[in-house]
Amino acid sequence: MAQPLMPHATAAWLVDNSSLAFTQIAEFCGLHILEIQAIADDTAATKLTGRDPVRANELTHEEIEKGQADPDYVLQMHKAPDPITRTKGPRYTPVSKRQDKPDGIAWIIRNHPEVTDGQIGKLIGTTRTTIGAIRDRSHWNMANIQPKDPVTLGLTSQRELDAAVIKAQKAAGTPAPTDTRFDSDRAALIVELRAEREQHARDAEAALIAAEAGEVDTSDEILPGIKDPFKR
Repeated sequence: MAQPLMPHATAAWLVDNSSLAFTQIAEFCGLHILEIQAIADDTAATKLTGRDPVRANELTHEEIEKGQADPDYVLQMHKAPDPITRTKGPRYTPVSKRQDKPDGIAWIIRNHPEVTDGQIGKLIGTTRTTIGAIRDRSHWNMANIQPKDPVTLGLTSQRELDAAVIKAQKAAGTPAPTDTRFDSDRAALIVELRAEREQHARDAEAALIAAEAGEVDTSDEILPGIKDPFKR
């Protein structure tokens, strides 16, 4: 069921300006009846300014009168509020992180010069003017800008940054770099595991030869660590 754009403020107005039952107001506003009771008793955590649902075209006088005449009547929304949609534009960045934007821009320019200004703008939520000023070092605060990883700064995610870099490299015709930092460790681990497997095979073969030659007591064990299944 659709709800008013400002349910608490609408509930406050209905409490003050109608004789609707609390249950009716709670159901129409999508609130708990105890919240309506708190608003009516003026004990709500926040003092609310009422919002007229009739003027907002969410409810009609006739609908309110129907509800006042019948406590069991369910109020019907006249016109639901328009859904809130995010308009296209730069990424929103919290105020506390906005001062870090120039540092993140400088890091991308230094480490990934192939990334376009448009991509940087989408990643960090900034303007081409700011990016251009940092590129040509004409930014008003250039002396204090220090390149810092925008992912570490919380301005973008690693996945989004990697995607932008790969896209820019494809557009520039340069192959994407591959991470070879762990190749040597992986190769060493493979060699170590292979050597251990071969050593286990040699140990098992030596144990079998020794058992056949009667060099070991097989009364309790056929092989080291393996109990004789026929002995109780």
